[in-house]
Order: sequence, then C-alpha cells, then structure tokens
Amino acid sequence: MVNSESWDWETGEKAIPTGDWNDKFRWVEEPSASPDGEKVAAIINLDEGEFSVCVNGETWENVFDKIWYLRFSPDGRLTALVSEMAEWTVAVDGIAWENKFGYAMDTVFSPDGKNIAVSVQQDMQYCMALNGVAWENTYSNMTNTALSPDGKRTAATVQTEKFGEAEIHKFQEGAFTAAVDGIAWDKNFVNAWNLAFSPDGKKLAAEVRLNLYDYTIAVDGVAWDKTFSCVWEPIFSPRGNSVVAPVRVDGKWILAEDGNPIWNQKFVQLWHQMYSPDGKKLAAIVAPKYGRWTMALDGNPWAVTFKDFVTDAVFSPDSKRLAALAKDGDLWKVAVDGSPWSNTFDMAWKPVFSPDSKNIATKVEKNGKYTIAVNDKLWNKECEAAWDPVFSPDSSKILLRTIEDGTYYRRIIPISDLI
Repeated sequence: MVNSESWDWETGEKAIPTGDWNDKFRWVEEPSASPDGEKVAAIINLDEGEFSVCVNGETWENVFDKIWYLRFSPDGRLTALVSEMAEWTVAVDGIAWENKFGYAMDTVFSPDGKNIAVSVQQDMQYCMALNGVAWENTYSNMTNTALSPDGKRTAATVQTEKFGEAEIHKFQEGAFTAAVDGIAWDKNFVNAWNLAFSPDGKKLAAEVRLNLYDYTIAVDGVAWDKTFSCVWEPIFSPRGNSVVAPVRVDGKWILAEDGNPIWNQKFVQLWHQMYSPDGKKLAAIVAPKYGRWTMALDGNPWAVTFKDFVTDAVFSPDSKRLAALAKDGDLWKVAVDGSPWSNTFDMAWKPVFSPDSKNIATKVEKNGKYTIAVNDKLWNKECEAAWDPVFSPDSSKILLRTIEDGTYYRRIIPISDLI
C-alpha cells in the first residue's frame, strides 16, 4: 500500500480552477483526482485527432491520436491508454511506453503503484504487458486477468485449443486454462474464470469447469478432489497456501477450504468472501433466504437484511469491525457491524475506515449532488464531483477532494469538525 505519511496533512484548502477548461479546449472529459489530492486531470481534445491531458491547468507536451481510460496510479503517477499512428500503448505522466500494440485495455496497478499491467492485442492475438514488456506467448482468446500482490506477475484465462462454432466436442474436451507470465498450465478445462494469486505471488487459483456439469477450484493447474454444481471466485488464506471458495451443494451455497466445508450454515447465495487484516476472521456477502442480503462473519449472518444486494464490504484495520454498502429498493445504505446508518442515499461508495478503526467515511450522492458522510453525519458541502475520502495516518484529519462551482478543492479537515 502507498504510504501517505509524506503527503501534506496541514489543515487548509487548496483551489484549482477547472471551469475555464471547457473554454480553452474543444471538449473536456470527466476529471480524475490524484490520491494525495494535489492534482486534478482530464482528457482534452485539442483538434480533430489531437488529444492530450490537462493537469492542474497545464497540458501534457505530447499529443496523441486518441486517449482513454485516464487513471492515477496509487503512487500518484497519471496513466492513460493512448493511440499513436493507429497503435495503442500506455502513457505515464505523458510519456508513452516504447512498445506499441494493436490495442490495449484494462489498466491495473500493484497496491504500491510501482507496477502497471494491461491486456494487449496484436494481430488478433492476446497477452498481457507488464511495465511495457509483453508476454512472449500470445493466445487467440484471453479474459479474467490478474496481477500478483507485489505487482511482479501477471495471469489470465487463455484459450489454448482451437475449435469452430459447431465443434462442440472439442469445446467439451477442454480448450481453456490459466497462463502465468504467459506460460499456460498443462491442464485444460472446459472453462476457467476469476483468478487469484497467493499473497506471495507464487501460486494461482481459478474457478474451473471440468465438464458440462462439474465445477471446482484448480491451484496451479491441479483441481480439488471434490466437484460441485457451481463455484465462485477463490481466495488464498493470508496465513498459508490454503484456498477458500464458495461452492454449491444440494441447491445451497457453503464456504469450502481446499474442497472441505468450513462454515456449518448454508445460504441461498454466498460470495465475495474476504479475510480480516489479521487473517483470523472471514466474512462474505450472503443471502440467508431468497431475495434478502446481508453479511456473514465467520458463518454467522447479521440480523439485518436488505432487499436488492450488498456490496463493497471492508474490514477495519484492527479487524474488529465490518462495514458494507446495501441497496434497499431505491435507497443506498451504509451498514456497520450489522446496523445501517439512519441516513440513506441515492448512491454510496465503498466505506473507508480511519487507521485507528474508530471512524468511517464514504462518498455519497443525494439529489444529484455529491458529499461525504462520516459516522452517519453529512458534510455541509454539496459538490458537482467528489472522490473517496482519505484519513490521515494518525486518524485525526481527513482529505476531501471535490469540485464545486467549477473549482477543484483539496481540503484537509480535522475529524472533530465533521463529527
């Protein structure tokens, strides 16, 4: 993770005018703010077939045929997918990678931001490129990409056998598998989905389909001994090499570790399992009965349930608290430790815990405007745009990044002023 201790945490406000950008350029796309709040940027069109990026009012020196997918990396570098002479690559702070491709898509970053990976296509063959270096092997089909926690290894589901639209028998024999750094597993499957690296990046797990009816999890190409009527995305235990995944048995979902049940209770649905930071607790999004959603912690569901779905669950840094978003009809709610906040929203984003785990903040939308909610209390500003809040390392302050009346604001506010 990025260390925010070096950021400017002095209480105060910085303003960068953005409203005049629309007058300076032919058009301006949706803005992005850097993690530390010091920069605001947007893709701009200068002329027919001439694109650049405006950062804090200044444009990149280089101009490209087309630019899209503007993203700040966790370490604050500004990246975009760019086209030059009908070839695509990644530009970092305006400088394009040396290697170019027929197409590039789906930029992903390591948690510290130092490594950048994309999916690329060249001559109708697909692979991944890490920091500008593409796999040596390419494939006719590639999906479900993954980047190891340290950002040094890449993986994807790939098609290793060709078959025509009518060659059902070849499909059933297995034509898909996972490839790590371009090297495909020895074993093929009917399908493979949703890959997950181990914490040390040495192992890879995937959902796999063995035939028309049987599903399981494979680790480094070796399938679990047991099969199921369906499985969901696996994760590795932070304390070892064991793999945990939701599996469907007799019409209900349970959580299994290396193929064996670890929760006693069965659910109508169970997915998006996650370990606490200390690795001692395991939570998942569950449906105890049809059409009702909640969180389960170590197999025990919250008493409160929600109608539409639950998403964006997160543990507190001390592993003692659990928060998630829930949609109940037309309303979005923030639920913490089994209790929803009293405020409801038109939309809400993933909750953020303070480092000391005492406070929770989230970006929310109400009546077409954006603001920040902290501990169920709304900030008094209504904004045209806002980004996720960030707590200071000592948990005493919060960084808020917003656009109000055509001006981008970076504010450092004491938590006491908000709660």
